[in-house]
Amino acid sequence: MRGVLAIPAFRRLWIVSAICSMGDWLALLAQTALATHLTESYTAQSFAFGGVVAMKLLPAMLLAPLAGALADRFDRRKVMVTCDVLRAAIMLSIPIVGELWWLFVAIFLIELCSLFWIPAKESSIPNLLRRSDQVETANQLSLAMTYGVSVITATGVFTLLSSVGTLFNLSLDPTTTVYTALFINGLAFLTSALVVATRIPEISGRPGRKPEPAPEPEVTRAEPGSVAAQPASKPGLFRMLRDGIQFIGTTPLIRGLVIGIVGAMAAAGAVVGTSKLYSQSLSAGDAGYGMLFSAVFIGLALGMAVSPKLAQRVPHNRLFGSAIVCAGLALIPVAIAPHLGIALAVIPLVGASAGVAFLTGLTIVGTQVEDEIRGRTVAVVQSLLRIVMFASLTFVPVLIGIVGQRTFEFFGTEVQVDATRPILFGASLVAVLLGVLAYRQMDDRLDQPIMADLRAAFRSGGRHSGGGLLITIEADAAIDTATQTRHLTHWLRSFDNNVVLANDPALDEGRLGRMLGSVELTGSRAHALVAAAVRSDVVEQVIRPALDSGAVVVMERYVDSPLAHFGASGGLEQRDLEGLADWATGKLRADLTVLLDRDPAQLGTSSPTEQLGADHQWRVKNLLAEMAAANPERYVVVEADGSEEEIAARVREALLPLLRAKRRIGRVPEYDVANVTTGPIVD
Repeated sequence: MRGVLAIPAFRRLWIVSAICSMGDWLALLAQTALATHLTESYTAQSFAFGGVVAMKLLPAMLLAPLAGALADRFDRRKVMVTCDVLRAAIMLSIPIVGELWWLFVAIFLIELCSLFWIPAKESSIPNLLRRSDQVETANQLSLAMTYGVSVITATGVFTLLSSVGTLFNLSLDPTTTVYTALFINGLAFLTSALVVATRIPEISGRPGRKPEPAPEPEVTRAEPGSVAAQPASKPGLFRMLRDGIQFIGTTPLIRGLVIGIVGAMAAAGAVVGTSKLYSQSLSAGDAGYGMLFSAVFIGLALGMAVSPKLAQRVPHNRLFGSAIVCAGLALIPVAIAPHLGIALAVIPLVGASAGVAFLTGLTIVGTQVEDEIRGRTVAVVQSLLRIVMFASLTFVPVLIGIVGQRTFEFFGTEVQVDATRPILFGASLVAVLLGVLAYRQMDDRLDQPIMADLRAAFRSGGRHSGGGLLITIEADAAIDTATQTRHLTHWLRSFDNNVVLANDPALDEGRLGRMLGSVELTGSRAHALVAAAVRSDVVEQVIRPALDSGAVVVMERYVDSPLAHFGASGGLEQRDLEGLADWATGKLRADLTVLLDRDPAQLGTSSPTEQLGADHQWRVKNLLAEMAAANPERYVVVEADGSEEEIAARVREALLPLLRAKRRIGRVPEYDVANVTTGPIVD
């Protein structure tokens, strides 16, 4: 999480999202309170409260696909700024008008703006990150803020405002507190607009979109007397809307995602809609209701926390449907639980499964949906969440009233069955059925049984069966990595016999040169593909077998330095290069990476890499620094100025506590690592 928050653009957007989320929850409290203050009778207050909820859900039911199309067609930063300014203006107008009818209109308009703001924000997040595997962590942070910290903060602010009169013995009109909360909310939206407009220009960028002028338009051959064909223009808004709906309906991955969301939210709506009466059926009263409510959210947080670990062992496409099926199965004992204790033991599992499914679904959209269609996909997913929840909350109370309490006689004993039990049981069956359908739609490995993945997900143990450790040395200069890799290997072998020097990069460069020369490849992409092939062979033939045997593997310029050099010289997208590296290595990343930091001005021209020039070296250095900042748990940055022995001593000193933390070198003698002589280096 620290690595993701180290990315300035994402960190600013995350703070903006936190401000807006707090404002949304504060607005919900203030608007529902104001609706009751502007009415008198109990019945009118009830209808007013329901009207607020209806107005908040109605825009998503009507215009969600259109909002997604706008997020894909226009500059997302401009969309967000415009929506924030409009939301602030409408929010501040509510106290000025002070009428119930305008409150309903204002809520509808604010939610309409939010409907356009959310897809623009969500679809831009993957473009701000460095790697696709950071999307899941970014979603974790966003969800924790939206449904955790923001809720607590908004509740605290509203409670504090409501208590001002009592604390200071003031005679304040109840609407004064509500209007103050709405004013704070308006300022929050204005702050968001200012930050997005001035501090996060990266939101306007798209992968592969360059600032250079567009290519010359293609002109078709015209027939005599006809007008030459005009350059193809960008599709219209309604064409994009139609294409988005067609994409969602014809793509098995997204179709399965939609089916799963319907099942999950239908079950969630049934749980929420029956929770109060279900607590009464357990003779638990309001206290039991509160405990059940808390248990669901504790499970939800737990599921979001463990989801990334599960995703390392079960593919996202399989994990999503499996989590929904698990949530449905967990609802069955809830439906038949005779005591509160049994319900409290199982309810967290329902919440945890829902948390895994929710985070996995967002990650799939962020990593597997193209940027050009992502906004429309996000909009449909967000609208389905609201529509299905609204439908469940509407029909579940009606079903409870129709079914009522029934008394049955079993073996001479009368048993009273509350209406909540069959409804929860039915919801569990719906979740299981739609979860299975979603799994079948999304799974791209139908010939391989899911049980093997599930057993691996819950089996103890780390990434390597033998407990090996991969240490890499990275730098912008090959001469630094070659020397320090051998120094480090010799030092490690002084107290651990199972140390493997993975390869000699000089031999790899010769091998790469022969391969490129034999096929006469000249393009940057072709060079990157061949380099990936060489690295893949080293991983499969040397690194993985050594790790499986429990060895410490040391390698120089494993992935990061090649990525930086190709990114600096080839004009290739860093995201594409990282995806290629993940595929070539099977997503095998180093456990510890030493980044040798040296001023490029001090480098000579001892190798072809350095001969590319100072500008290239500075670009490589900056890219490596960004990688280290984005993943601080894995990187150790060591100053590389000075003699070989001084640099080697710094590397040993930096790695020693980390190696001890990894429980690899608990038997290392306690001596001053800075004064250890390296001696002759023998492979």
